[in-house]
Amino acid sequence: MKNNISVKINGIGSFVNIDELNSLKASAVEQLRILREGKGPGSEFTGWLRLPDETLSITDDMRACAARLRAQAPVTVVVGIGGSYLGSKALIEALTDPFGHEEHRVLFAGQTLSEDYHATLLRFLDTTLYNIVVISKSGTTTEPAIAFRILRDHLKNKTGEKGMRPHIVAITDARRGALHQLAVDDGYQTFVIPDDVGGRYSVLTPVGLLPLALAGYDIDAFARGMMAMALSLREGNDTGSNIAVAYAAARNSLYRKGYTTEILISYEPSLVFLAEWWKQLYGESEGKESKGIFPASVNFTTDLHSMGQYIQQGERKLFETVIHVERPRHSLVVPGSSDGSDGVGFIAGKTLTEVNHKAEDGTRIAHIEGGVPVITIGLPRIDEQSLGQLMYFFELACAISGYLIGVNPFDQPGVESYKKNMFALLGKPGFEAERERLEKQLKVKG
Repeated sequence: MKNNISVKINGIGSFVNIDELNSLKASAVEQLRILREGKGPGSEFTGWLRLPDETLSITDDMRACAARLRAQAPVTVVVGIGGSYLGSKALIEALTDPFGHEEHRVLFAGQTLSEDYHATLLRFLDTTLYNIVVISKSGTTTEPAIAFRILRDHLKNKTGEKGMRPHIVAITDARRGALHQLAVDDGYQTFVIPDDVGGRYSVLTPVGLLPLALAGYDIDAFARGMMAMALSLREGNDTGSNIAVAYAAARNSLYRKGYTTEILISYEPSLVFLAEWWKQLYGESEGKESKGIFPASVNFTTDLHSMGQYIQQGERKLFETVIHVERPRHSLVVPGSSDGSDGVGFIAGKTLTEVNHKAEDGTRIAHIEGGVPVITIGLPRIDEQSLGQLMYFFELACAISGYLIGVNPFDQPGVESYKKNMFALLGKPGFEAERERLEKQLKVKG
């Protein structure tokens, strides 16, 4: 199996110096070597590099668990936040027919503190039997911990304490943490999040594989896609033509020219949540020490009618990375018309994909001419194998890019600040003095 993802950076040629770009490519190759050798910051969290080699050995267990859960209930609620849900949500949204009948419905909870969201979820679950897959290394992350407590109580009222246990699976730390201990005490089936894999790089662990299997998709094809990409980017391809190197160097060359916002664009609505996964991956990996490219996303052509004006003529600090999907899963031809009164008669006989691709071409030219650099990533189709390739590519390029920027791409110290304030304001023991200080600030600042 070979890698089928392509990266084209000719759309940035008029915005960067070619010598500087080539120098950055050479630096990116060096950062890739440092990453592989485990000599860079955060090297204790680079276990994801090896996951493609190991994943096929656990897919049988994932399928068996998914089959058991699917047989005992028509719905599974996946409880998690950040990397504990975004990867699987992105894959399921990309692959699922939005108007089709789902043999097994996968829902999500714990990714928000919205009372309305969880109340309406419970109202739906009142009418059906369901499973819970709870994902957390520690078990104490606020949003999923609250959601799991609520759902476990709801399920226990439905099935009883003993009947509830087969319906709960915990994906957590192998040896420690509140969720690990609870799973041991209550007898839940468990799967492990490796110690050396951070949440946003965990899609090729049970974190991503079990929900994907529950939704009925081919996790072996997904793993093989990641393996194909990993093989294509390994030793022997330490050059500027390595697509992860090329992408990391291109975006950093633009960053050094003052382009501080990257917009990920697709022309397929099914990829909206892939962009959400990408935003977490790059935002949490690079945004620290007052550095980093801000990751944003839009879905075209829809957002051309809302954000298109700003992108075309707004402040010139943004660049685009476009995911070009080469082949659709379906074919739909624009029919002819007897009177042509709608003004689109010249499009009759073309497929919607032909029209979509011409819209993409026209937009790319307009944006480049308007001062927006464009990188294009070619995706052959939207299926498990291609998505596996794309996600591993993004992960590797992100790690290289973080090293180029000069940060540790595997930690997230900034996310603790809001948590401490929230705990204090909610009255957590030990935070009394901080609570008093924050409440005074709220009175002053309104």
